[in-house]
Amino acid sequence: MMTQRFTVSVLALSLALAPLPASAQLFGPNEEQRAHEAQQDAELGNLSRQAQQAGDRIQQLEDRVRSLTSSLSQATGTNEELAHQLRQQNQKIDEMQKDFAYRLCTLSAQQLGAADSMNCAAAGTASAVPQQSFPAPGQMRPGDPLPPIDASGSDFASAPPVRGRPPGTLGTLPVAPGPAPLNGSISGPGNASQYDAAMNLMSRAQYAEATAAFRAYADNNPDDTDLSPQAIYWIGNMAFAQRDYPGAQRNFAEVIKRYPKSPRAGDAMLKLAQSFMGLGQKSEGCTTLGLLTQKRYPNASAQTLSQATALRKTACGR
Repeated sequence: MMTQRFTVSVLALSLALAPLPASAQLFGPNEEQRAHEAQQDAELGNLSRQAQQAGDRIQQLEDRVRSLTSSLSQATGTNEELAHQLRQQNQKIDEMQKDFAYRLCTLSAQQLGAADSMNCAAAGTASAVPQQSFPAPGQMRPGDPLPPIDASGSDFASAPPVRGRPPGTLGTLPVAPGPAPLNGSISGPGNASQYDAAMNLMSRAQYAEATAAFRAYADNNPDDTDLSPQAIYWIGNMAFAQRDYPGAQRNFAEVIKRYPKSPRAGDAMLKLAQSFMGLGQKSEGCTTLGLLTQKRYPNASAQTLSQATALRKTACGR
């Protein structure tokens, strides 16, 4: 009897406990489990978004790298193209310089009448110059060539005195004591407006009037070591432009004689040499260029010395 009661009690207890797992399987997880799963889902969502953002950032960086690579390639190509163009321009400049030097030499040879003796392709050799006869001292007339100087640089014969000048030896090439002030400064102010008027006449190609105006200024202001040598130089330059080489020689020699310390003295030496060559006196012209390039006139400009050196090389072969 007791056994039956115990069996029934065990059976009843088993029946009471048996539905619990089935109930748990039927109604799903409890609240704690659902909260844990929601937290995991949220974390997974954050990780997914972060991964997407990282992927986008990587894509942007890759695009940027490709853009920089393309820009660098273009810049390299542009640089190479510019370098090529620069080389071409340098070659063109070299060719233009050579062509300009050749044309200048040819033009100078034509103007100076020395086309046969000047080698414009390379430094030529001095050729013989036909001897010319010159009038005796004191018997020269306007338009007559001046007597030559020898290779030692000695004086050539005296020419008729220029207006307002005392008689003397023109064209003394070595620097010698003369009436110019020792310091080369302006001793008298002169009339600058008269000089400017002469320059204005020359700019309008009124050479006769300009020559007279420059001569009047130089004669009236012999102590003006600034404008007077320039006035005489322009007189010689106008004569040279009109191929009056003897007249040009007299005025350039006057600048050298009276104002040896003037910057125009070096320019006058160069033009005097060209005047000699214009008369076919190549030897005298080369001697004059030699004196100039030997820096006998320290106030000569660098451009004048450079032109003298180039002309001496092409015309004299030195």
